[in-house]
Amino acid sequence: MTRSVKVLIAVAAVIFAVSAVLTFIFFRDRKTDGESVMVEILQDNKVIYTLDLAKEEDRTFRIESADGGWNDVTIEDGQISITDADCSDRTCVKTGRLRSEYVPIICLPHKLVIRYADGEDE
Repeated sequence: MTRSVKVLIAVAAVIFAVSAVLTFIFFRDRKTDGESVMVEILQDNKVIYTLDLAKEEDRTFRIESADGGWNDVTIEDGQISITDADCSDRTCVKTGRLRSEYVPIICLPHKLVIRYADGEDE
């Protein structure tokens, strides 16, 4: 192997390692083992619920929008997701559970956002 091939392999390995670390940081699950994990549910840019997932019982509830649409929000095992909705693309349902503080669950047609609460606002 020539020196340039070895350098390319080393650079590729470093890029892969950095990508793996960044993926872990951005998409790791928040722990709910007794410590508070606060989430906010916003509609029309107003907080309608603030929930502590560590204290919430497993349940599903419906949030209706002003245009008559709806989203079913499920809390299960200390995690939150939108499990059903009547919007056309259902991107919010496909997003799955809330995993990252950088990637909220969003339903654009119903102007609904589920995100981790900023620690400073608690």
